Amino acid sequence: MQVNEGFVTAADVFAWMDQHCTQAIQPGLGRMEWMLERLGSPEKRCKFIHIAGTNGKGSVAAMVDSVLREAGYPVGLFISPYVTSWNERIQFNGEPIPEASFVHWANQLKPLVEEMGKTGPGAPSPFEFWTVLAICFFAKEAFPWFIVWETGLGGRLDSTNVVYPLVSVITRIGMDHKEWLGDTLTAIAREKAGIIKPGVPVVCSPQVEEALAVIREEAKRKKSRLYEWGPDYRVIPGKWSSSEQSFDFQGIYRTLSNLSIPLLGEHQLYNAATALMTLEVLRQAYATVIDPEHFVTGLQRVRWPGRFEKVADSPAVILDGAHNLDGVKALVQAVKRHEPGNGRLFLLLAMMKDKQVTEMLEVLAEEADVVVATEVKGQARSLAAGELAGLLKKVKPELTVHAEDDALAGLRLVKEQMNENDVCVITGSLFLVSQLRPLLN
Repeated sequence: MQVNEGFVTAADVFAWMDQHCTQAIQPGLGRMEWMLERLGSPEKRCKFIHIAGTNGKGSVAAMVDSVLREAGYPVGLFISPYVTSWNERIQFNGEPIPEASFVHWANQLKPLVEEMGKTGPGAPSPFEFWTVLAICFFAKEAFPWFIVWETGLGGRLDSTNVVYPLVSVITRIGMDHKEWLGDTLTAIAREKAGIIKPGVPVVCSPQVEEALAVIREEAKRKKSRLYEWGPDYRVIPGKWSSSEQSFDFQGIYRTLSNLSIPLLGEHQLYNAATALMTLEVLRQAYATVIDPEHFVTGLQRVRWPGRFEKVADSPAVILDGAHNLDGVKALVQAVKRHEPGNGRLFLLLAMMKDKQVTEMLEVLAEEADVVVATEVKGQARSLAAGELAGLLKKVKPELTVHAEDDALAGLRLVKEQMNENDVCVITGSLFLVSQLRPLLN
């Protein structure tokens, strides 16, 4: 394949992607398989930990990554979407892919993508391009021992599902992306369970029975050992504060006591237990050396921006990218658990049109005292601030609601009204969190 070193900066690549990648979700693995075959199947050289789920998969990925690095292994991490910087989607040993490496591999892929659009199976989506580029970077430049590999959408037809992993992980499944994955938990679970490969062990987070039944059926069909919450592992909650929470982990292979994580909310304890069971499978099935102190320190050092992330005190300001019903329920419980003061709860809120907006607003409005409805500029899916404010008033007429289409102006409005004991949560969309986080740090 002749290589034309046409790109100089990441901005060059993004501009080209706008022209040559299909700007739409197109489920299916045909384009990925076509590209990887012509690249010499680089994914076959790598050891993946494949993670799917509706909520928690990013947190589980971050914890698995942190513990493995603490144990001395070189680790690749592939996540989406990003919160802080475009290149955090692809990481090696905790550092985002350098721009020079990103540009280099984009130049390697450029002729292939252009050929796809003309004579191949059709142009890839941006996420497919990112996925193939990540595989090339890991397989041909970074050479990690493990790759923590997060799905983008669903599982069965997601572009990440071209790998044969060491272990598959399915975090909590809920109602999201119904237009692509189905409008029942059974249908969505079937898509997520599509990452299960024959004979590959599966770790499953706590699930509602409807989703768990599908996962059990698929694991049995594929003859894959399934590690379930309850029979195989569980967590014993300990003390918690506004900055961390402690717990014990009990698994079928061993118990780990006096662990703590800086990620807040009871849901993160379940995510931590899922991560630990995944690491235990690596220990037992693949002779991966991870000592107890690696678990302790790796969990203490984990960072996951934009997930119940406290960025200010007195008054408290919290960033949380909850953007579906289960996510906002977990957020409300986390606020009650970690910020139980007597002050008012302010929300700075933006939401996408294709979410369970009314149901999410019912949960949030029940606890909020003041809400500033805003929107995400440049996102066609974002609800207009005025429309979101109107929906809030329908849900809870007595609620104090302001509409401000500029998110930064909305943040200023909140800060002007807050007292020292109040709490502000910026939520409803990871796009909103990503936009405001640099200004708050």
